Amino acid sequence: MEEQVLIPHLFRTEYRNIVGVLCYRFGIEHVELAEDIVSDTFLSATELWGVHGIPDNPAGWLYTVAKNKTKNYLKRNSLFEQKIADRVRYETSFSEEIEIDLSHKNITDSQLAVIFTVCNPVISAESQVALALHLLCGFGIQEIADAFLTNKEVVYKRINRAKEKLKSAAIKIEQPTIAEIKERLDNVLTALYLLFSEGYYSVSQNATLRKDLCAEAMRLTYLLVLNDSTNKPAVNALLSLMCFHSSRFEARMNENGEIILYEDQDESLWNRELIEQGAHFLVAASTGNEVSKYHLEAGIAYWHTQKEDTPEKWENILDLYNNLLILEYSPIAALNRTYAVAKSRGKKQAIVEAEKLKLTENHFYFSLLGHLYTGLDNEKALAHFEIALKLATSASDKAMIQKNMVSFFL
Repeated sequence: MEEQVLIPHLFRTEYRNIVGVLCYRFGIEHVELAEDIVSDTFLSATELWGVHGIPDNPAGWLYTVAKNKTKNYLKRNSLFEQKIADRVRYETSFSEEIEIDLSHKNITDSQLAVIFTVCNPVISAESQVALALHLLCGFGIQEIADAFLTNKEVVYKRINRAKEKLKSAAIKIEQPTIAEIKERLDNVLTALYLLFSEGYYSVSQNATLRKDLCAEAMRLTYLLVLNDSTNKPAVNALLSLMCFHSSRFEARMNENGEIILYEDQDESLWNRELIEQGAHFLVAASTGNEVSKYHLEAGIAYWHTQKEDTPEKWENILDLYNNLLILEYSPIAALNRTYAVAKSRGKKQAIVEAEKLKLTENHFYFSLLGHLYTGLDNEKALAHFEIALKLATSASDKAMIQKNMVSFFL
């Protein structure tokens, strides 16, 4: 792998590992120091590898240099004596070297501890996702801005405010206790769910970025599955949901970046391995007697990986949506439910259900009504598509609506 390709790849995979370990070792109050050390490490790699070539073990080289830079900084900087020394004195004598443990186990432990720190309720869910992308996934400010369709300044301020709130609240980066897991796991799962959704449902045309967001959400959720203390049914259900959705990723969009409706998707593009993994984690989620929204959404996603258009399929999906709305009402879930009503009970009943929602600011609402009225009242269908076109903001959504409208003039 050429240096120009390898270093950005390693930055994504190893930046998060080293930053996580350093934060875990020295606390959230020194997160900027950790980021500076790791950035300096990659700067050294860029400079030296260009002259001497890529080392045999690039990741090992980065770990060694990061360790040395950390030790050198702590030796020469008074910050160590004033603030950090007390934290490590009980486990390290000053005659010994400060050890920076970059073993696989400590990296995993560090990431788990940082997840629970980042997802502390003292900061907003939006800030939790941004900070998780930055510290736990190695995303740069510009990448996060692109993912959220905003500018760098907004993301920079959001992340800095989140860091300051964690510092002022004296939140420690440490392995969560059983009580803390019970108290905060819902927050962690919400942040990971939002992170995945940002990738899966994003209107960004950057397909690589969108896939990366989904992959990182799945990686972090899998970390929770691997840990005995956090391997809970809801965690497995969320990972199952992510697997099922990701399995259809390649079929959801055409080469022009336009969304392909479910019924028009090419089943051969669905990833069977991910579907099987989703089924595995859904079975693992079935222990105990608690049903979370992730269980219900995973069930809905499972049935969407079964292409056969049977009454049983849509009755199951409708039943799952009914239970989901009872558990946690969402206007979008209610809107999606009406599609299942149309498939199982017919368009006329679906129209009645849809019009009760009155989501008059949502272009998906009018687009769905356009589909439901098509063949029943084409004049109304076209009128709804026209409203949807006015409300839509992304080029791909507008293109899809226009394609539906063109059919009326053929």
